[in-house]
Amino acid sequence: MNDTATRARQSAIYLLDQILGEHRLMSECLAAGALDKLAAEDRARAQRLALDTLRGLERADRMLNKHLQKKPPLPVLNALRLGVVELAGGEAAHGVVNSMVEITARSRRHGRLKGLVNAVLRKVAVDTSKHWELLRVPRLPKWLRTPLAQAWGANAVAGMERAHFAGAPLDLTLKPGATAAEGNMLPTGSVRIDGPVQVTALPGYEAGDWWVQDAAAALPARVLAAQPGEAVLDLCAAPGGKTLQLAAQGAVVTALDLSESRMRRVRENLDRTGLSAELVVGDALEHQGSYDAILLDAPCSATGTIRRHPDLPHAKDGSEFGELIELQARMLAHAHTLLKPGGRLVYCTCSLLPDEGEVQIEEVLEQFPDLSADRAALDLPGVKPGWITQEGGLRLRPDYWAERGGMDGFYIACLRKVG
Repeated sequence: MNDTATRARQSAIYLLDQILGEHRLMSECLAAGALDKLAAEDRARAQRLALDTLRGLERADRMLNKHLQKKPPLPVLNALRLGVVELAGGEAAHGVVNSMVEITARSRRHGRLKGLVNAVLRKVAVDTSKHWELLRVPRLPKWLRTPLAQAWGANAVAGMERAHFAGAPLDLTLKPGATAAEGNMLPTGSVRIDGPVQVTALPGYEAGDWWVQDAAAALPARVLAAQPGEAVLDLCAAPGGKTLQLAAQGAVVTALDLSESRMRRVRENLDRTGLSAELVVGDALEHQGSYDAILLDAPCSATGTIRRHPDLPHAKDGSEFGELIELQARMLAHAHTLLKPGGRLVYCTCSLLPDEGEVQIEEVLEQFPDLSADRAALDLPGVKPGWITQEGGLRLRPDYWAERGGMDGFYIACLRKVG
């Protein structure tokens, strides 16, 4: 028995228990040290296994339902789910089955069910490859699927679900003048690497030539187009990709975020890339100052990032969306007070919900007559005219660039203040 593989699988099952049973985000579990005792390679494997299982959860359950008279306790069910997903991915049946049986046997509460795990997975192993691909693409939960279908239509949502199921490649943003030894250049300027990779082992990592950032997430800073010497405020800056972009453009950057621990990551990335910015830990609604340009990446539902974070639909239920929408409006109003006459304000959210994007900009334009939407700022390489919205924003969705591996869902708008 491969103890390393078993430890990674057991840790993946723990993550699934926390996400599906306690409704915790994976990021919360990792921050709490869920995988700290594992070696780096095993941590990566445990995360990958958990994410793959969440993406294929609906299919796994459909496969298991044929062999289960009733659902077993959640840890056992999650071991079965993980086993099915690994079998569907081509893992050797004997290794998967034996590992899941051993993990179940170790449990004081559920060890008696090791026979069930053995019997079910052996049955599933016979027909997994035959039936897995015949099952429909897993769907979003109704609490999210319904409003998205109302906003974008059933066909668009089906495309998003295909993108979510496929997962996300690795995108890099390059420092000016840097090149990437691997990957393909996307139309918007990001570099995309397909397939699993170890980020820290990629050429250029130690030299600080690039940082990891989804192609969609790289566009807000490009829309802002900070100029050398401009005083620029990056509100809600962590984890810092946009801060790095603004600093690389030569701006005098103030990066603010409420989380001290997340800002430490920003500092680490600044140090690695040799870029500079003033880091401030504080409340965006209390910050004071006067800036030539502001980038507000507002707290949001993060529904645009499900292809990277399939835990989100299982850890959340949409109940907090109202509070987030209210907070976004307050942040926009406060950012208006910090912006110099003639200045630019880019508002963005990694959300697929119009209430967190299009509607916010419609309302802020009505509230502040001295603001106007700058459509010309959205005229960037790779941005298609059909992505520009009626009120003058940019709507990005996971089903865009399907042939290239998709992109995160984002909304971006550039507002100019009368000089």
